[in-house]
Amino acid sequence: MFVIALCKVQTVGFEKLANEFDNEALAASSLRRVQRFIANYALDSDLIAKLIFSLLPEKRDLKLSIDRTNWKFGQTDINIFMLGVTYKGVAFPLLFKMLTKRGNSNCKERINLVNRFIELFGTDCIDCLMADREFVGDKWIKFLNDNKIRYYIRIRNNFKIYLPHKNKEIKASWLFNSLKTGEFLHYRRIVRMGTQLCYVSGCKVNCKTKGVEFLIIVSFNKPEQAQINYKERWQIETCFRAMKSNGFDIEKTHLQDIERIEKLTLIVMIAFVWCYKTGIFIHEKLKKIEIKKHGRKAKSIFKCGLSYIANVLLNSKNQNNIDVFNFLSCT
Repeated sequence: MFVIALCKVQTVGFEKLANEFDNEALAASSLRRVQRFIANYALDSDLIAKLIFSLLPEKRDLKLSIDRTNWKFGQTDINIFMLGVTYKGVAFPLLFKMLTKRGNSNCKERINLVNRFIELFGTDCIDCLMADREFVGDKWIKFLNDNKIRYYIRIRNNFKIYLPHKNKEIKASWLFNSLKTGEFLHYRRIVRMGTQLCYVSGCKVNCKTKGVEFLIIVSFNKPEQAQINYKERWQIETCFRAMKSNGFDIEKTHLQDIERIEKLTLIVMIAFVWCYKTGIFIHEKLKKIEIKKHGRKAKSIFKCGLSYIANVLLNSKNQNNIDVFNFLSCT
């Protein structure tokens, strides 16, 4: 009932959700029910991850992306560190950790999150992991190397790397100084960053705010795939937008208790996957989403699914012979 109401009103405000509960109870009674559910119900995050994994369109050669989304309500910092599976322009949210602080995750938190994935789903299904430049650290890279998890992680321009064949340490950006803007170089020799051996690739890019800067990526192997794979990292940001301002307005919650926000996030994740899978079906089987002159879709696959589900739930005559609930079935 919570997920259905969430797709109807497209916001996490409890009063609006309670007004859309399909029962005979008064709205005030439904509101208390919602409040009790969030306060007291034991929602198993690993179980939700297994549910979402079973709903993934693909379950092999998965490209994992990690990132954070954060906002502040009153004096409370809400900081969600998430692992998602990229797929055709978006990342399916799978596992996350509520960070009880304002800033970045540390190596232990990153290792713990990936270890949760390994414990639940193993390593054989992983193709690679992608992350932005805040997700670095010697212990973290060692963990990925030791577990033979391929990775493509951006590093800062001033990171020091050691060139064993030249027996000298340099700034990573020095390898790419001679490149033209947009030209990409895969450095063929192994380098050392901290105590860990890795490959490095990079290019010069134009940044609207900073002018020309470097995009430098370290990888476990296959540096020639660095640019292609790293481009998919942003798909987790598309997921965050859908969970927030472009979909369910999760950042508008007035909850401040971290455990309750965690439960709310898990429910929003289920709703997101439902909408996206519905959107995929509509786009691929019923009606292609229009492509505008600028080359982008007139409506995202997520928005397409969300709009369709909302229309069906608000007016059963809009079903078009599609059982939308089937998209949440694991069978």
